[in-house]
Amino acid sequence: MSGYGNYLNLIALSLFSFQVTGSAFGVGALMALRLFAGFLAGLGSAALAARTTRLRIMVGADISQGVAMTVLALCADRTPVWLLGCAVVVTGAGNVCFTVALRSAVPAMVGPEARTRANGLLVTGRSIATVLGFASAAPVIAFGGYGAAFALNAASFAVCAVALLALRPRTDAEAQEPEEPGREEGAGRPGRRRPWRGAAGLPGLLFGMILLRGVDALASSSHNVALPVVAHAAEPSAPALFMTRFWVAWAVGTIAAHLVLTRAGKGTAWGERAFAWGTLAMSVCFVAAFTGLPAAGLVAVAACAGFADGWTEIVYTSRLQAAPDRQRSRLFGMSATAETAGFAVGTVLSAAALEALPALSVVGVFHGTAVLAALLLLAFAATTARSPSRTHGSEGDTHGTRPGTGTPPGA
Repeated sequence: MSGYGNYLNLIALSLFSFQVTGSAFGVGALMALRLFAGFLAGLGSAALAARTTRLRIMVGADISQGVAMTVLALCADRTPVWLLGCAVVVTGAGNVCFTVALRSAVPAMVGPEARTRANGLLVTGRSIATVLGFASAAPVIAFGGYGAAFALNAASFAVCAVALLALRPRTDAEAQEPEEPGREEGAGRPGRRRPWRGAAGLPGLLFGMILLRGVDALASSSHNVALPVVAHAAEPSAPALFMTRFWVAWAVGTIAAHLVLTRAGKGTAWGERAFAWGTLAMSVCFVAAFTGLPAAGLVAVAACAGFADGWTEIVYTSRLQAAPDRQRSRLFGMSATAETAGFAVGTVLSAAALEALPALSVVGVFHGTAVLAALLLLAFAATTARSPSRTHGSEGDTHGTRPGTGTPPGA
């Protein structure tokens, strides 16, 4: 329900921003403001999680966004720019805080072994919400105006907050004893090489996954910006039908990925390589979607892109959730920051590039960057797998192990 309201509002707020500001620059400025608020929220989410529970963060985010949307619904006919800017900041920061808290809370909610299935259900819900939100935006706005769209979004936040307060799921693990200094696995043992670590002391492979996720967000911005352009060129009489067909096929693919991973039962064991291969396949499929395929071919490619998208989302989220509870909010906060920054930069650059280049060239360059980044992660993973430190598990100190086997996930 909350996801549906968000995707409905994504279209409604963009159109409303143009009506209030009267210029494309105003729309872009408000979008940049929303992304910047999300970027800051990602940076501060770990500190916030250390001071309160994830349940309170999610409920607070829902209530804040619901209030902002209610105000816009009541003032839809006479909204000043400053009020719209405040609402954009609240929704941008609130969405990131909620997402970080939810993703990091999943293992505590359902248990570590069930997290892949839970992540698959979340991806499935998001996919269905995407299609329904996009498809219903036009009739809702046409029938009730922007006030009705904002009211629906506010109601969706209320439903989510009430559900959380009624169910009160466990969102935080039991307090753990602090680790003693110098107890890092592999430290101080003769002959044991310490693993390479990325920024903020993260293991190299985990840091590489977060970087690839940010590059993937940058690449994804290109097809999101280019798709409406191609829709108007391919089917000028019915561009909405073109986009609906594309996103429905994409959603079916993401649902299929959830079913496959759940049936295989190995989503918690697959890690860096599966994520990198999925990202590579997703980028190739999105590029193929802009090569002028017939309708049937476009639907097939969009479904494949959706499958790879759902695959990478589930594997990536499950991999980060393998970290200890005290680290998960920090990891997902870093991930949200990387994704938001990548998408923001990509949106600006791809929109500018589309003014001079065809959509296929723009999407090809952006997703080509993601393909290159995925290949680099695969090469780094192969190099790490051959090193002694990987054999002894020190690089995978945040991986966890398969219960009862001691085998690192993905091995």
